[in-house]
Amino acid sequence: MLYDVIVVGYGAAGAATAIAAHDAGARVLLLEKMPYAGGLSVVSAGGARIAFDADAAFAYLTATCGGRTPPAVLKRLARGMVELPAWMQALGDAVGAQVRVRPSLGNYPFEGFDQLGYVEVADLPPNPARGIAHQGLGANFFGLLVDHVRRRGIDVRLGAPVRSLLREDDGRVTGLRFEQQGQQHETHEAWATGGVVLACGGFEADAELQSQYFETQGVLPASFLGNTGDGIRMAQAVGADLWHMWHFHGPYGFRHPDPAFRYGLYPKNFPMWTPGHQSAPLPVMPWILVDQRGRRFANEYEPYPGDTGVRHFAHFDATRAQHTRLPACMLLDAAGFRMYPLGRAVANDPDLGYTWSADNSQELANGLIRRADSWAELAALAGLDAQALQQTVARWNAACDAGLDADFDRRPETMAPLREPPFYVAEVWPLVINTQGGPVHDQHQRVLDAQGQPIAGLYAAGELGSAFGHVYMAGGNLAECLVGGRVAARHITASRRCGLKRPSAATAV
Repeated sequence: MLYDVIVVGYGAAGAATAIAAHDAGARVLLLEKMPYAGGLSVVSAGGARIAFDADAAFAYLTATCGGRTPPAVLKRLARGMVELPAWMQALGDAVGAQVRVRPSLGNYPFEGFDQLGYVEVADLPPNPARGIAHQGLGANFFGLLVDHVRRRGIDVRLGAPVRSLLREDDGRVTGLRFEQQGQQHETHEAWATGGVVLACGGFEADAELQSQYFETQGVLPASFLGNTGDGIRMAQAVGADLWHMWHFHGPYGFRHPDPAFRYGLYPKNFPMWTPGHQSAPLPVMPWILVDQRGRRFANEYEPYPGDTGVRHFAHFDATRAQHTRLPACMLLDAAGFRMYPLGRAVANDPDLGYTWSADNSQELANGLIRRADSWAELAALAGLDAQALQQTVARWNAACDAGLDADFDRRPETMAPLREPPFYVAEVWPLVINTQGGPVHDQHQRVLDAQGQPIAGLYAAGELGSAFGHVYMAGGNLAECLVGGRVAARHITASRRCGLKRPSAATAV
């Protein structure tokens, strides 16, 4: 099989790459190891970060990445974020979709934070042929891309895991070997005259890579079990350098009630806020978190809970020689328990099989949440020091009365006292939604080796080797999916290698 561009992974990054390469005249093969497409994109919030000014976006990205990403990479991403609305609008117009662009402040008050926004697909005409079971903005966003992959007749293979890359003697990546499931697991070779683009996501569901690179341990996948670091290992096999492997994005949350199913359930979705620039009051969060000593250890509602909320769980108590925040305990009273569903399941996985109950009663029955008539009884139930726990609760209630959290500076309107019995406790763990680590790439999305040199014929896009290496930007990975995929496709199709004949010889790695 001979193509100009082969794309590995059919999420937003893979779809954007395939569309852009096809529109530049390339013959494209799009491979997805799962029997369904979508990856993380289909269950995302559905908004790709855009910018109204490239210089402002570059300034914001520079601060966000904390000096860990080269300026050339960030400048290209910033320019691409300015270009995204027009590209998405053109895609939407072609199929009758409603594409919406709206301003939205950056998560942190860095320079340029007020020149950012989102592009979303607010409405998409129904089309059962998409094969998307999910609903919401993420499904709309990915569905628009699926429509355009289908309209172009791009060669798509689902259930087709890649087993190895193919290289010529000079080191150039010229193709790959993949299995086609459902065909006696037949192995095929496919050749790319222009390049191979790895767009197969991160390692949200790979416990081994997480244990090696995450400072925080006990992290549970909470979005897509298909992301197991395949692209990272493929890139490493041909000499790629790695970056940002420590950095992951996710909130704290609950463990799936089936102990055999290693998966996390999100807490209730709370709006993000930008310090010093919040116009509307934030909702009440009726809980606090305590460690295994019964003490609070963090602001439970930081500006971007899904970004920095899990970092506090990494603490190792040297005097006790243990991670005293793994798990942590969520504490509520009766008023908080009644307030709303405390959790939610968000996943692109047909085996999840769990829906959070509207009144939290199911979670009480299955043990995710436990109840006690007094704080002393709850301490015994959770294995906490009763005196320390009662001191923590008393201090918290006093802070609520005063409207001031002197310990961790939590916003007053989010605070609620813990006074009405019975009382409730739930174990919470760090969750990972998306990882940022992967192969290093340059401003053309070319994968680089340990000497900083491009590995000919190999590219990466999306969260696989994300630019974010310090703090995250909401919608940033979706922006990287579209920008990175389009940049990679343009660079390959401009190389004048497309349309060449099949390489004479190659070796699997």
